[in-house]
Amino acid sequence: MKRIELMELVRERQVGTVSRRDFLVRASAFLGSAAAANTLLAACAPFVDQTPPPPVIDSTQPPPEPGLSTNGELETGVVTYAGPDEESLMGYLAYTPGQQAQPVVIVIQEWWGLNEHIKDVARRFAEEGYVALAPDLYHGQVATEPDEARKLAMELSMGDAVGEIEAAIAYLRAQDYTTDQVGIVGFCMGGGLVLQTAVADSTISAAVPFYGQPVSQDAAGQISAPVLSFLGTRDGISASAYESMHETLAANDVPNHFQLYEGAQHAFFNDTRASYSPDAAADAWQRTLEWFDKYLRSET
Repeated sequence: MKRIELMELVRERQVGTVSRRDFLVRASAFLGSAAAANTLLAACAPFVDQTPPPPVIDSTQPPPEPGLSTNGELETGVVTYAGPDEESLMGYLAYTPGQQAQPVVIVIQEWWGLNEHIKDVARRFAEEGYVALAPDLYHGQVATEPDEARKLAMELSMGDAVGEIEAAIAYLRAQDYTTDQVGIVGFCMGGGLVLQTAVADSTISAAVPFYGQPVSQDAAGQISAPVLSFLGTRDGISASAYESMHETLAANDVPNHFQLYEGAQHAFFNDTRASYSPDAAADAWQRTLEWFDKYLRSET
């Protein structure tokens, strides 16, 4: 019953019938902590999306077999690596082989899962000379409908997800084609996980959250990685919460920048959705490349 009531609360937030404050109060009561409520809020920020759903993928089917293949000049495909408890994890890897060691970019999925859009983002970073890895946090499942995405996001332990992201980082750092410099970028739910990982892991060299739930000022005080954040004015996430987080980063002399795009919606970077904003996405991409070039290539 508790789970049904929580899912109904999420639905009410999606359609805009419950305020942000009331959502956090009620979700905190269900989940037992304000942090968990804020994480759930990031995954269900209301937005209007009229894009036809992507092709249906049967999430009951086993995930693809690991293995890399050549995609132009890139090597791409599924790799496996050990998780925090030595369980087998998977992710989508893209890089250019045969070159000197390159910095790492970890790409964190939206609440839809490791779909073709996220894989494409990983390939785009690889084409820019990075070793890109997108961890499969849903372990082979990909959502195509909001209700399914909400269910998967609610079932995901954010603490476990951070652990899996750190396992992906450790895997790539152990390869002879990577440097120790690691950047992390994520979108929506993944944006929030970028910040949570930056709180947990002081070895990250740069963090770029796209419209994810910002962390509290206390948590922001634990971040040492330079942070570049993106948000649209038509997003359901509070710009003032981002501003407060960045004020804390600045007070601690952590390099940071918050870019707010007028008129942009949630998921403005996702070119498979109706919320896509070409101008904002292009500008954010260029700023992201400049950020990573500045903070990931200093020792390469």
